[in-house]
Amino acid sequence: MKITITATERDFDIAAAWRIITQMLLKSDSVIGLSTGQTTIGMHRVVSEIFRQYPFDVSRITLFNVDELTNLPREYSGSCYTMIKTQLADPLGIPEENFIMPPTMSDNFEAECILFEKRLAERGGADLQMLGIGSNGHIGINQPGTPFESETWVSPMDPDFEARVRRETNVLPETVLGGLTRGIKNIMYTRKLILVAKGAHKAEIIKKAVLGPVTTDIPASVVQLHPDCEILLDAAAASQITGKF
Repeated sequence: MKITITATERDFDIAAAWRIITQMLLKSDSVIGLSTGQTTIGMHRVVSEIFRQYPFDVSRITLFNVDELTNLPREYSGSCYTMIKTQLADPLGIPEENFIMPPTMSDNFEAECILFEKRLAERGGADLQMLGIGSNGHIGINQPGTPFESETWVSPMDPDFEARVRRETNVLPETVLGGLTRGIKNIMYTRKLILVAKGAHKAEIIKKAVLGPVTTDIPASVVQLHPDCEILLDAAAASQITGKF
C-alpha cells in the first residue's frame, strides 16, 4: 500500500487527475471506475481541462461509476449517472456505449446488478478504480458491517445522506431509496485501486482505515489487503497519519 500526500487541495486534484489520464494513455481500452462527491469534482475538472488543451484518443475508454442511486429519476442532479456524464464523460466525448451505468429505476435490481458486472467483465474487468471514502468508512455504498465477500447489490443509504436526497427530490415517503453498488469483493478484484480523500473532516476515518485493523466496521480498511493500492490524500486529510508510517 502506497501513501501519497499532497501539500494543497489543488495539488491533490492535479495528482488525482493525472492518475486517471495516465491510465488512459498507458492502455487505450482501459476500463476505469469513478466515484462521485465533493472529493472528486476537482479532479474531474482537471482531467477535462487537460483533455481540452491536449486532446488524445479516448474512443475505446470505458467509464463507469462504483455506485448509483436507486428509485430516483436519472435526471436528478445528484444521480451518479448525471454527475459523471456532466463532469467527465461529456467533456471527454466518451461514447454512450462506453459509459456503463446501471439504471436508477428498475423492477428487478438484482438482475441489474448481474448485468452491470457482466458488461464490465465483457470488457476485461476494471483496470482502475478511483475510490472515495465516506466519513463512516464506506466505499461505494457498502456501509459499515457489509461483509467483505459481498458482491454487487443494492445497499441502504447512509441515513444523513438519504435525508438530504429526500429533501432535494421531494420523493414520496413510501419510496424505498438505496444504492446499487459494486460489492467489496468486486471492488477488490480491480487491478489498481486509488483511495482518495481530502479535507480535515476525513482525517479521523483515514487514520482508522489506513492504520487501524482490517474490519467490516470500517469497510475501506480492506484496501490494506489489495496488492496494488495507493492512498492519495491532501495534507488536511493526512493530518492524523503523517509521520506514523
